[in-house]
Formats: sequence, C-alpha cells, structure tokens
Amino acid sequence: MDEIDLERIEDFEEDYRSAQAYHNRAEQFLDEGQCSSVVFNVASVALERYLVALCELYDTEPMNHNYVCLMNAVEEIVDVSPALNAEIRSLDLIFGICSLENYHHGIPEPTDSHRVLSMCREIRQLFDPVKIASVRGAFRF
Repeated sequence: MDEIDLERIEDFEEDYRSAQAYHNRAEQFLDEGQCSSVVFNVASVALERYLVALCELYDTEPMNHNYVCLMNAVEEIVDVSPALNAEIRSLDLIFGICSLENYHHGIPEPTDSHRVLSMCREIRQLFDPVKIASVRGAFRF
C-alpha cells in the first residue's frame, strides 16, 4: 500500500462528510420546495466537495477547483462515463468560470438543480468502499 499522508486523509474525511451534508441538504431543500437556485447552489457545492474528496482519497492534486480541472484530475483516477464527465464540465459555463475578464454568473434553470443532484448521486457511487476502508484503517479513524 502507498504511504498515506495523515493530513490528506483528514482532508478527505472532512471533504467527504461535507459533500454528504451538502448533498443531503440540497435534497431536503428540493423536497421542501425551496427555489431551484438554492437547490442548485447547495448541490453544486456538494458536487465540488465530492470531487475534491475523490482527489484526496487517491492522492491527486487538481490544478484548480473549477469543474474542468477537477474532472481532469478525477478522470485520471476513476472511470467516469463520458456523459457524466461532460455534464460536470458544463457547469463551468453556468458559473462563467472560463474567463476572468468577462466573468458572468449564469442563472441556473429549474432543471439544472435536478441535473446537479443527479451528478452528485452518480459521483457518490464512484467512491470505492474498499479504498476508503484501507485508508481509514491506516489511521484507525
């Protein structure tokens, strides 16, 4: 087994718990009938935290925390369907992250909140419980 950095696993644990909490909260907001932009924004944070946690689990450092950079790192460590990969990358267009000079925060459509929640569910399935147990076992969390 690779040498596991204690700080990295602590970061993984924090980001993985945060991702799950944001994801659960976004689902709750949806069930409660909150406006779609609130659901979208909370789910987007959950997705970003899930992707960061995957990188930390596999000791991979993304170049940045926008969705394109995160997916560049994630696709190197786990198999992601091309459709999911493209969907996640497309979120940078809504947030207008591609350009610093012409920053524009798009307005998510009501369907975007459902899309991001679906992405969260799919990404959550990419976490290998054996890998997580192995890393946790190295430090007895």
